[in-house]
Amino acid sequence: MKLQDIMQGKKEWRAHMARVKALPQDYQIVYKEIQKYLFKVGPVELNESTGLLTGIVDLFEEGAAMKKGVLEVTGRDVAAFCDELIKDSKTYTDLYQESVKQAVSKAIKKDIDKQKP
Repeated sequence: MKLQDIMQGKKEWRAHMARVKALPQDYQIVYKEIQKYLFKVGPVELNESTGLLTGIVDLFEEGAAMKKGVLEVTGRDVAAFCDELIKDSKTYTDLYQESVKQAVSKAIKKDIDKQKP
């Protein structure tokens, strides 16, 4: 990755966060919780693009403009809202589950190979 790409990414992130800071306080709080949730369990491609996060800010800006409370936009279960957003995406949880399955399969295969005469 070029230095210019890194600088451009930082510039875009700062602009994104400026939009978040312009939201009403309740929206900011929920956005930050969504962001933490998605960074922990969310889609692998989240790190490659801020598209999903930008979409959430777009949605929040629309909700705020219509004078809706943030929970009217997301629903009371914010984690379920997040899960619905990423339901068709590969998550870090999926990757970890795959690696565990592979490790177990490999260990079992080694054990079976040792038992063969």
